[in-house]
Amino acid sequence: MKNSFRERLNYKAERFLSKGGASIFKSLLILFIVVFVVLTGIRLLLINLFPSLDYTGNVFRDIWVTFLEMTDPGNMNQDNEAPTYLKILTVLSGLTGVILLSMLIGFITTALDTMLYDFRKGRGKVIENNHTIILGWNERVVDVIRELILANESEDKASVVILSREDKEVMDNLITKRLPDTLTTEVITTQGDYANINELKRVNLESARSIIILANCSESATMSKKVASDVQSVKSILAITACQDGKNELPIIAEIFTKEKRDIISFFEDDNIIAIDSWDIMGKLLIQTSLTSGLDTVYKEILSFDGCEIYFYEDDWNNTNFYELSYHMEDGIPLGIYSEENGLILRPPTDTVLKNGGTVVILAEDDSTIAFDNKQYFFPDTSKKIIDKRLEQKKKRILILGWHKVAEVFIEEATDYLLEGSDFDIMFDAPTEELKGIIEGVTAEYGDFNIKLHDSNPLDLEKLQAINPESYDTVVILSQSMEEQSADKIDSDTLIILLLLRKLLNEDNGLQIITQVLNSENQEIITQTNVDDFIISNKLITMILAQLSEETLMKSFYDDIFSEDGSEIYVKPATLYFDTFPQTITFADAIFCAHQRDEICLGIRKGDLSKSLDANFGIKLNPDKDMAIELEENDFLIVLSEDEL
Repeated sequence: MKNSFRERLNYKAERFLSKGGASIFKSLLILFIVVFVVLTGIRLLLINLFPSLDYTGNVFRDIWVTFLEMTDPGNMNQDNEAPTYLKILTVLSGLTGVILLSMLIGFITTALDTMLYDFRKGRGKVIENNHTIILGWNERVVDVIRELILANESEDKASVVILSREDKEVMDNLITKRLPDTLTTEVITTQGDYANINELKRVNLESARSIIILANCSESATMSKKVASDVQSVKSILAITACQDGKNELPIIAEIFTKEKRDIISFFEDDNIIAIDSWDIMGKLLIQTSLTSGLDTVYKEILSFDGCEIYFYEDDWNNTNFYELSYHMEDGIPLGIYSEENGLILRPPTDTVLKNGGTVVILAEDDSTIAFDNKQYFFPDTSKKIIDKRLEQKKKRILILGWHKVAEVFIEEATDYLLEGSDFDIMFDAPTEELKGIIEGVTAEYGDFNIKLHDSNPLDLEKLQAINPESYDTVVILSQSMEEQSADKIDSDTLIILLLLRKLLNEDNGLQIITQVLNSENQEIITQTNVDDFIISNKLITMILAQLSEETLMKSFYDDIFSEDGSEIYVKPATLYFDTFPQTITFADAIFCAHQRDEICLGIRKGDLSKSLDANFGIKLNPDKDMAIELEENDFLIVLSEDEL
């Protein structure tokens, strides 16, 4: 069917105008010029046909007057002396000009509003280089940025770019409020779909250093929200790979809730892409902390960029024995060796000799302070022998107040560490059918352990007293609701329970209390309750995300120390090493003494400072090796060991 000329014209005009603001502006400008030429032509034609209308006698003045009348109707008074026909044309010029200029001004105003809106929303192209990109937004983002700021502190200029669906003004306001001083790091926020290839190119992904993908919901969200978050993260990984022509070269660290989506990511077979399960890590941290008090503070320092850190360091080691290496370094404690063939080996065999160019995993203040020297700096007292006493493993009674997904991981991991017959009592107010089903499944799976659910409210002093907390070895405090709640609400309930426990318990009852704190800003409040250990969940996870974005090999280190197999970090009583106190030694002596038990000493914990926040709860990692230490009976050695015994 043949289209009419009008239809074809309308179609072409529609296609032209749909190309955007530039085509609309061109159309209005051309229309204005055409109308101006037509009106000027009519005026000149009338003057030529009727010479009596030419009251000025100047053609160029007539052209100028027409232009002025179209651009400003106030100029129509210049034709006050003109004949009637010209006055009619003058009115027509003024009205036409008003309409066209109004359209043009309206378009320009709209275009400016759109441009300013895009500026406010951060819709412009990001031209940063060697920057860390954070995709997504959740309650952990501020702690992630804080860790990256510390990591970039030694650089003259660094940048972090956040691409999220969150409103830019909201992001900027929160960051400014929580992080008023970003040191050498510039934080840039922009709004957009972070699974969209064009949006990723807009943040200059090809020139980035690394990418962190945050979950877009909390861990207490419904499973449908978690699945949706995981799908978004997987799409983002695919889009990131597509932006690099199908071959990923960037470290990508993603929070993934479900095992199915983590398995999908493993299909990429890319060591640069790391999917982490936050609560699997938290569950392992909880059980390790329940075995050894003070461990959470140790991890906070090791996992943070503030204080001692883990480095994968290469050097010419000159065939030095691994366990002699500490005495050849002013700063640094070797923990293991790494190679592509064998992976990471913590606490390698005693006869391990280091080859030139080998990679050693070292705990140090900074990579710039690590320096190996053929000359031995420190000489431990090799005559000092330890008693090599071992702790006796026994059945434990653990009380879990509240519930969270992390509790399932906690119980699963605990069955690898604890003796069969240990008790797990779970106290939860009005448990849902879902929770009852979960507990029944866990009970059936771990039949060698006594797992029982108590329908009681931990926030009620009388009910808490009735369960007799003093009869347990460890109390773990988790979320008090199965519904999605804010971090502050969960922390508020935790604080109330801690206050109730302090009222019920004797100060020296020996009960270990472990609590999960979500908001790191509540740290100082929690310390006022004399809690033994608290794990700031969000902060620890953000530390891991930030460190992995800087060094993907850290994944092998986490896999080892957070697993029951292999080596873990423990805070062990000094009474396992010495039988007389006070014991005056240097830290080099402590390293030598720990090695007699096939352990690596990382630091010291002073028992009399275990409640002091200002003294880092008595923990000092990687002290000077010639520093004199006076160990008392209630002090501890922090060691890398096979078990807690």
